[in-house]
Amino acid sequence: MNGELEISIGKLEEAEKCKESANILFKKMMYNEAIELYSKAIDLNPNIAVYYGNRSLAYLKTECFGYALNDATKAVELDKNYIKGYYRRAAAYMSLGKFKQALRDFEAVTKARPNDKDAKSKYLECNKIIKKIAFEKAISVTDKSISDIIDFESICIEDEYKGPSLLNEKDVSLNFMKELMETFKNLGKLHRKYAYKILLDAKELFKKQPSLVDITIPTNERFTVCGDIHGQYYDLYNIFQLNGLPSPENPYLFNGDFVDRGSFSVECIFTLLGFKLLYPNHFFMSRGNHESETMNQMYGFQDEVKTKYSSEMADLFTEVYNWLPLAHCINNKILVMHGGLFSRDGVLLEEIRNIDRNRQPPEEGLMCELLWSDPQLSPGRAPSKRGIGIQFGPDVTKEFLRTNNLDYIIRSHEVKHLGYEMAHDDKCITVFSAPNYCDTMGNKGAYINLDGKTLTPSFKTYEAVPHPDIKPMAYAHNLLSMLS
Repeated sequence: MNGELEISIGKLEEAEKCKESANILFKKMMYNEAIELYSKAIDLNPNIAVYYGNRSLAYLKTECFGYALNDATKAVELDKNYIKGYYRRAAAYMSLGKFKQALRDFEAVTKARPNDKDAKSKYLECNKIIKKIAFEKAISVTDKSISDIIDFESICIEDEYKGPSLLNEKDVSLNFMKELMETFKNLGKLHRKYAYKILLDAKELFKKQPSLVDITIPTNERFTVCGDIHGQYYDLYNIFQLNGLPSPENPYLFNGDFVDRGSFSVECIFTLLGFKLLYPNHFFMSRGNHESETMNQMYGFQDEVKTKYSSEMADLFTEVYNWLPLAHCINNKILVMHGGLFSRDGVLLEEIRNIDRNRQPPEEGLMCELLWSDPQLSPGRAPSKRGIGIQFGPDVTKEFLRTNNLDYIIRSHEVKHLGYEMAHDDKCITVFSAPNYCDTMGNKGAYINLDGKTLTPSFKTYEAVPHPDIKPMAYAHNLLSMLS
């Protein structure tokens, strides 16, 4: 008995040491390493709410919202009075756009602590979001889109405007794009009339494309695939410095998550849409999970557009994003999508091509999984660490490639230390192009060069470049920062 008691006490002490060490790593923003130690503490002593609560916060930092939700729920089950557990779970719900569930947790805290001003503030802020969404839904124009009601012709160009101009309001030119990029680099702004024109023209262009777009790379040409940019305009500018501006001889595919988190999302998206209009057959854009209204409400893009332009323009962006293609197939051999593969075998490329995408991303099905899924090391499928989509193993990738006669897939969606990762016997490639993500992660950025003859990926990595002193998440909803 005494021996067993000593072992038990030893485990308790070791668990506490693991937690304390994990806390130190967390403060250093070494979140994955902290998660490992919190997990070890839980293995040693699975009955402490704080261990789950702390790991939940680390999962939130790494965008594993599903895991964060599970841990917070476990923490509350272990200790009904553990207030941080309710906050962590509310943060996970908020991150997934589940505002009503988050409100229930804030309400539980206010009932437990009726005199807690902080709890009351969070409850009121969340309730405000829910009422705002309901109000906007109630007054929304159901029979007309924003693009139908914009009085484009009445917008005047003021004499004092010195930025780039679309001559005679005609199509985008290379000179316009060069001037636009330099204007953005110097914290200038595109006139709202030209901004509206780019959005309206881009929407019409995307509407003509299928949900799966075929791309052909000639044998003697190079093609570049970029991953998430997330509003890091100065790193996007650097990509074009390193790899050359887009052109018919230097085509690009940007694989989703152009906006949110980074505070120069407006500059990123207008640059990318401008090049799409300039080179419609040599510049491609896939939808990411952050090209959605819910994500934009929480992670900054919507308020950035409202600050720099208007609410009306923010709504028009939503319409444009609804028409973005969901995937691209290169030379009939490489499928490129933002997230990953599917919850069932047997999915054919033709099914992807025919997806009705003109909508907000659903919470299940092919469209959802294309935007949200992630690879895992173990075979089979598992619930997503994000709380939406799935995780898929190497056997799932192999079967999908065999079914569709493909060589490999390219996806993005996840921060990688080197900016890229090859998994599933090199048949599942992740590329992430936002270095030092959110100014905290310390990762490199990367892009992929392909040649049309071999389709062998060549990875180019780079460090983050300096940017003006406007922090990431500057436009994000203040409730997210309140919960962190």
